[in-house]
Amino acid sequence: MTTPLPSENPAPDPGSRHLRLVPEHPPGDPAAGAAGPLVGYVVFVPEGTDPARLFVPDGPRPVIHPLTPVPAAADPDPAEPDGEIRVDAVRRVARIDGRVLDLTYLEFELLAHLVAHPDQVLSRESLIGSVWGYGHIGDGRTVDVHIARVRAKLGRAHRHRIVTVRRVGYKYTPGRPGCSGPASRGQS
Repeated sequence: MTTPLPSENPAPDPGSRHLRLVPEHPPGDPAAGAAGPLVGYVVFVPEGTDPARLFVPDGPRPVIHPLTPVPAAADPDPAEPDGEIRVDAVRRVARIDGRVLDLTYLEFELLAHLVAHPDQVLSRESLIGSVWGYGHIGDGRTVDVHIARVRAKLGRAHRHRIVTVRRVGYKYTPGRPGCSGPASRGQS
């Protein structure tokens, strides 16, 4: 709350917690001249600090420490050697082998949906409904194109994680210990 300090006002109450607007020159001072704009300062002090003590000309002043920045939290999902795809929906980041994937909005949504349902076959229609929304007009080929783009961004070492189930849809297969690619699964 800001209140003007008129000249006939008695001395301010020391227990007052209100801000006062004080003119640069006392009222009636010839140096004041014409009424000009008032300039003031707002000083924020920690709770429990008496603001009047900050402006005492001779005397001890309270010690006010600047805020120290809070260090950023360590990455909660460190890269694991098994090459698992990590999806952080809050930060909208997908990582694999410690590398951040550069995905578009729909590519991220598609990958996040597949990773959220591991080893579950998802039809093209269900993917269109859950990723694109029910109002989407298109066909299953839209899903195929986006899957191809996500596989390309996963890279050669991990594109096999998204498996095509012919005439049905797709599924995500998470990495298993000792499984490094199609050859180790008996595929060629």
